Amino acid sequence: MEVPIVIERGAARPPPVNSDYLPLPWRGRLGYACLNTYLRSAKTPIFSSRTCRMASIIEHRHPLRDPSQPEHPVKNRPDKSKKARKELGDKFVQDLGLANARDIIKMLKWNDKYGIKFLRLSSEMFPFASHLQHGYRLAPFASELLAEVGKVAAELGHRLTTHPGQFTQLGSPRKEVIDAAIRDLEYHDEMLTLLRLPEQQDRDAVMILHMGGVYGDKAATLDRFRKNYATLSPSIKARLVLENDDVSWSVHDLLPICEELNIPLVLDYHHHNIVFDSTQCREGTFDISQPELQERIAATWKCKGITQKMHYSEPCPGAVTPRDRRKHSPRVATLPPCPPDMDLMIEAKDKEQAVFELMRNFKLPGFEKINDMVPYERDDEPRLPVQLSRKKQKAAAHFKRKRAVSDSISDHNGASAGGDEQCQQVPGKEVPLDEVAMGGPQNRVYWPPGREDWLRPLKRGAKVPNIVETD
Repeated sequence: MEVPIVIERGAARPPPVNSDYLPLPWRGRLGYACLNTYLRSAKTPIFSSRTCRMASIIEHRHPLRDPSQPEHPVKNRPDKSKKARKELGDKFVQDLGLANARDIIKMLKWNDKYGIKFLRLSSEMFPFASHLQHGYRLAPFASELLAEVGKVAAELGHRLTTHPGQFTQLGSPRKEVIDAAIRDLEYHDEMLTLLRLPEQQDRDAVMILHMGGVYGDKAATLDRFRKNYATLSPSIKARLVLENDDVSWSVHDLLPICEELNIPLVLDYHHHNIVFDSTQCREGTFDISQPELQERIAATWKCKGITQKMHYSEPCPGAVTPRDRRKHSPRVATLPPCPPDMDLMIEAKDKEQAVFELMRNFKLPGFEKINDMVPYERDDEPRLPVQLSRKKQKAAAHFKRKRAVSDSISDHNGASAGGDEQCQQVPGKEVPLDEVAMGGPQNRVYWPPGREDWLRPLKRGAKVPNIVETD
């Protein structure tokens, strides 16, 4: 028997009322959160969220079988027959953090090359730093490296922010949750402070926080938030901002307490379209962009001298229920009706590619620098010399010709037919270290929607997909 599909009643809500204003010509900074898809899929991955299990920290308190050699997943593992030392486990997890922070420098330079000046740092940069048992301070072991990251960000005029996780809540009725939240805020504050950014960039390095749960009583939750907020250090208070969410807390819920406690309010357009006060504001971007409300939100930033920022994302196509609508679409189709000089964080699955999509669609500054990738190939990665049979050479050359049609580059050097037993040395390619994963001489860093597979080379034995060329 077929079960009928019941559409949630919320699907019958009034249609959203959207603004027709576009903030053009655009003068603001577009950013993305934490992960760069192009760099993450490089031959040597570049990303800032390496982590581990707590069991791995405990395991690495034991010395390696051969401490004079690098760790190997099989041949040189921690030897549990040797005495455990806590400092060894600490060093293991801290080294992960240093590797993460080191890669931020590459990400900043990559962003700058393609006109992106805004990045949210991953909260996982230093794994378990705020954990009750396995936590640690970042100074002094990370001080020098974070200062180097900050120096690069300062030179490039890059804004850096963070967003502590959903479990960092200051309105919870549970003491252990509050204690963990404060430890997490202290960790994020220390990470941003150790960047040693210039005064305005340091002021703009904010920590975005959600109010969290309602716990059955919004007024009581706000009272607990007030009480716990008062105990925070001046440094944390200077960085903390609140964001409306997609579960419980609307812009109109948070704006009064932001004005009361002198806390900036981050307007998230996508969250507003899911949770809003229907007595004051309709779904869509029209009501939320009215001058009176926007001026009140902007004032929460101006009074602390912090450059305002907003968040923008869109629901996945076909999403109906609130739960489905919370999920961010891979890319976004338009810009919200924000001021044209806004710092706008694009929260989308395709990360920097979602920013590129906006740049290309609206011809925003820097769009001309971004070119399509050659599928499954990267000119910005070194290659070792390889031996190819004549048959494989011919197939490779044929594939390359088909992929190059779009930019009028043709390869007519395909090998002539011959026996499979004939082989030829294919020369390797060297790429200077500072140019590795930077897009190559033609800046080929863009992959079209739905073609994430272009980021990686074809696996051995995989068939080349059929290519349909269009004019």
